Amino acid sequence: MKFSRGLAALILTIFFQVTLSAQTSAEYLYKDEVIHNPQFRADVNKLGAELYEKTGISLRLVMIKELKEGQHISEYEKDLMKNFNEPTILLTFSELDSKVDILASDVSLYKYFNKKQVLSPVASPVQSFIMALFYSDSIESFIETIGDYGGTIIPLLAEKAKPGELLGKYSGSMFNGYGDIADQIAESKNVVLENGLGNANKNAVFVVKLLFYGVVFYGIFAYTRRVLYRRKHKDE
Repeated sequence: MKFSRGLAALILTIFFQVTLSAQTSAEYLYKDEVIHNPQFRADVNKLGAELYEKTGISLRLVMIKELKEGQHISEYEKDLMKNFNEPTILLTFSELDSKVDILASDVSLYKYFNKKQVLSPVASPVQSFIMALFYSDSIESFIETIGDYGGTIIPLLAEKAKPGELLGKYSGSMFNGYGDIADQIAESKNVVLENGLGNANKNAVFVVKLLFYGVVFYGIFAYTRRVLYRRKHKDE
């Protein structure tokens, strides 16, 4: 039986396509010791695969239970980064250490997204203004604090959750941050992600927070005005 070159080429092509497809579908949620949810894995891999296809940048999510004793999360990431050859960004979460970090394989990759913004503990500009107002001890720290907002991971992780909702909080916050990084990279590269988060989710959260703090400010204003009125008319 003759084995033609054409048939051999076809078999090799199919083999490499299947191999590439398998790698693409399994790479981007690189490690998961926390969630173990098939839908979460599928969503991360789908977005990661599209981002890599359109930008050449591999964004990998790593979710571990705990770091080794005395190990810093950046050390863990640097050791893990040795496994990758292509331009890679790691978004890493350690559950029991309550640590989140982002590491790029090359410093040039940081120009495509804002690491400080993604990891900011403050979600909205209203929150940053309040923090700057009460905790700044100089004009420099006031300016720095007021500009530190837009966090898409830590504010969600910091929210209280019932025991049965803990994994949902983890998956929601980490996918929110993963999607934020992916969207920023795509925008920097002038491409559109069909599976990206876009600005709709972030805008909705911002509007809700804006309304909430608007009510708070109005309450403070009304209370202050009432106190001043009583003091002014206490002898009448």
